[in-house]
Amino acid sequence: MELRLGDVQTTALIPLAVKANETLRKNARIKDNKAVEIIKALKIDTKPYDKFMSHEGVVARTIMLDRQLKGIIQNAPNTVIVNVGAGFDNRFERVDNGKILWFDLDLPDSIAARRKAYPQHERVTMIAGNALEDNWCGQVKDALAGRKSKPVFIAEGLFMYLTLDQIRTFLEVLKNNFPNGGILIAEQNCKAMQKSEKHHDTVKNTNAHFMSGTDSGQEIADLTEGIEFVEEHSFNEEMRKYSIRGKLFALLLPKMNDRWATFRW
Repeated sequence: MELRLGDVQTTALIPLAVKANETLRKNARIKDNKAVEIIKALKIDTKPYDKFMSHEGVVARTIMLDRQLKGIIQNAPNTVIVNVGAGFDNRFERVDNGKILWFDLDLPDSIAARRKAYPQHERVTMIAGNALEDNWCGQVKDALAGRKSKPVFIAEGLFMYLTLDQIRTFLEVLKNNFPNGGILIAEQNCKAMQKSEKHHDTVKNTNAHFMSGTDSGQEIADLTEGIEFVEEHSFNEEMRKYSIRGKLFALLLPKMNDRWATFRW
């Protein structure tokens, strides 16, 4: 596997570095051997992309989303799942039940890099496309044929890099192309963080900029008719289990952390 730093969008290095380093810990809370393999291939220094708060946040969001997806899959074993803005995420391997169909959607340069790192799998399809356009939806529609469960879309580390108008466009793509309904689980960041990205312990080391933030997932649902906000859970719920710093952060800055928000239509 030959990868160059120029092959990837810089923000993808943050969860990748965290998952690799966590995997190598003695009492690892998550395991991602593919992340370890990719980091070794890239030959990069992970220090700028793996600071305490980002590390704990990535671990927490990984545990929380894996848990939620496993619950959905248990109830609907033939689920079709679309990982929007997949980067180098290896979630399929952790939640697969031997029956689900999985799509990794990302921009062409990211998918080109991903193809170098991941082998083909009969139930996993990589799609090079723009989530804000609908030309990627056909393959997912075809996969849904004969499957009674509604599609599930996950957006990890994506919405904060989109404007609210772009998020509205994405929601309309989902509604228009999947009129029979679906589930969206999307990471949300707060408005305060949008205005203070230069203080983020790892994003400040990239060229990325936060383009939006919300205080409640309801603000996302209100962007377009027909989207229902179901629930959201702060990463603090998981982070506070593991360290004093995590407990203090949850206590003193309860609204500053990211959240997993669930929507349906």
